Amino acid sequence: MNIDILKKDIKMILLIVLALIFLIPIIWVVISSFKNNTDLYKWPPDIFPKTITFNSYTVAFEKGNFGLFFFNSTTVSILSTIITIIINTMAGYAFAKYKFKGDNVIFLIFISTLIIPLEVIMIPIFSVIRKLGLYNNLLGIIIPPAATPTGVFLVRQYLLNVPDELIEAARIDGANEWSIFWKLIFPISMPVVSVLAIFSFMWRWNDFLWPLIVISDPSKYTIQLAISNFIGEFNIDWNSLLAMSVITMIPVLIIFIIFQKQFVSGMVTSGLKD
Repeated sequence: MNIDILKKDIKMILLIVLALIFLIPIIWVVISSFKNNTDLYKWPPDIFPKTITFNSYTVAFEKGNFGLFFFNSTTVSILSTIITIIINTMAGYAFAKYKFKGDNVIFLIFISTLIIPLEVIMIPIFSVIRKLGLYNNLLGIIIPPAATPTGVFLVRQYLLNVPDELIEAARIDGANEWSIFWKLIFPISMPVVSVLAIFSFMWRWNDFLWPLIVISDPSKYTIQLAISNFIGEFNIDWNSLLAMSVITMIPVLIIFIIFQKQFVSGMVTSGLKD
């Protein structure tokens, strides 16, 4: 057998084994969500349930009011992602193609904010949110994290590969700056925008700490807050908790499947290229 083919097969087998190792916990959660209490607490556990039941999903939606929390999280994640894409694409375009005095210094200062943990700036941001009347409001979760240094960095690095002559040609043809951005730059940036969309959606969907600080009304809880609130001090309904966890994974999985090709292309041609 050709040695190169053998090496390729070995690599493929190792990758499949590695993927299965990462998938085992997820598969276990999905299977367990369809077990009844008897099967769930059985020891040693069975891999597959003897009786498949959807009771845990029914309890999650009817008693846990999970539909409302799902709607809140979906609203926050979608609006945050849209705002994040617009703001970060504009900022990345400006840093990549507009030359002005001190542009590199400003960009470095902006990127250096990546090393500042959220806990350090949490109190000032919370004070601003309260003064703006956004406390206990979903907008208080949506607006503050919209501008991210990571997103600006990805967009800038991607647009550095776009020839300046293309933009100059558009200006010569009479296009103004807004038209150039929306009709030329934004369509070109779709691969990196897809990357940004996936990251932004995951960040907002899985965010727990900031919604915990901003939201106090249970009717405005996001999914992550609802799941933590579902854990009692002395009793945990593991069946419903597993069902909620499974439902929580579905939107992120759908977003990734939709943007999979653009995601790979964007990661290759953005800041990770070098």
